Amino acid sequence: MHVGARIAALLILVLPLAVACGNNDDPPEPTPTPVDTPAPAPTPSPTPQPATPTPTPAPPPGTFAYTVQPGDTLFSIARRYSTTVEILQELNDIPDPTQLRAGAVIFIPELPPTPTPTPPPPLTPTPAPTPTPTPVSTAPSTRIDHGPRTSNKVALTFDMGGRVEPAVDIMNWLIANRVPATIFMTGAMADNPWHDDGRRVLRLIDQHRDLFELGNHSYSHPDFTTISDAQIRSELSSTETSVAKHTTLPMRPLFRPPFGAVDSRVLRVVGAAGYPYTIMWDIDSGDWRPIDQGGPTAAQMADRVVTNARGGSIVIMHLGGYETLDALPAMVNGLKARGFHLVKVSEFVP
Repeated sequence: MHVGARIAALLILVLPLAVACGNNDDPPEPTPTPVDTPAPAPTPSPTPQPATPTPTPAPPPGTFAYTVQPGDTLFSIARRYSTTVEILQELNDIPDPTQLRAGAVIFIPELPPTPTPTPPPPLTPTPAPTPTPTPVSTAPSTRIDHGPRTSNKVALTFDMGGRVEPAVDIMNWLIANRVPATIFMTGAMADNPWHDDGRRVLRLIDQHRDLFELGNHSYSHPDFTTISDAQIRSELSSTETSVAKHTTLPMRPLFRPPFGAVDSRVLRVVGAAGYPYTIMWDIDSGDWRPIDQGGPTAAQMADRVVTNARGGSIVIMHLGGYETLDALPAMVNGLKARGFHLVKVSEFVP
């Protein structure tokens, strides 16, 4: 074929293809029309609600609420309601008894109910035989401040009527080291519904009668010189009843007056109630006062007792004493090093 004819044939084939390719461009996508978005409505602020007043806590079981009056002190309140400052401090979480604000509400333990007397039987026409009266001792209780000075014996005594810790630890230390002691407990400690420490101490005394003996320290720890004869008798008998629920070990014949407050009338009433010996002391360990209020450290307490001990000395401490547990090892070792023999206080009574 002629060259020109070939070129013409190729052009006829290529030209339609070029036209077709030029028509394959996609049309431009339309630009979307903006739509106005409405602004969100403002969230309304919540209407403030009035504050709910904090309800006054209900008194714990066995207590009642008391509003502190101007001029009240923790001591006067404890005395008025036959309890102790220590119990009020513990019950109301009051670390400093001098910081008591008028208008404050505190809780006070209720006194044990007074038993209702049984009415006498009706009189009958038949005269009853005259009973023979049981003789009652009228001798006053003998005050004992110390034992014989010629002896080499020293008696360690512990009161329990307020603070409860570390009572059980002290008892266990005495047991482990075979140290005899006399425990003077209040009835309130045996009945305390918030702590079992008093009852645990009584059980330990009962289990180790070779080491321990009991004495009466009243029920609610009042000053016996300020209450009536009938109240004194009630304090002693109520304590006997409470303690007897946990041990058969008798509290008689030993009595220790709360605060060491005693006079001739108290000795007379206590003696007639069956307590011929009122046990005082000649060495006060000072363990009832914390260090930050002027009380002794453990080392000072041990040194005070060991240095001042004489034959027949009676040392007063507390099962709730602040530094007593830490002071006991050095105290006992120091007394033994001076040649003293540790005994129960009953060895000093006639």
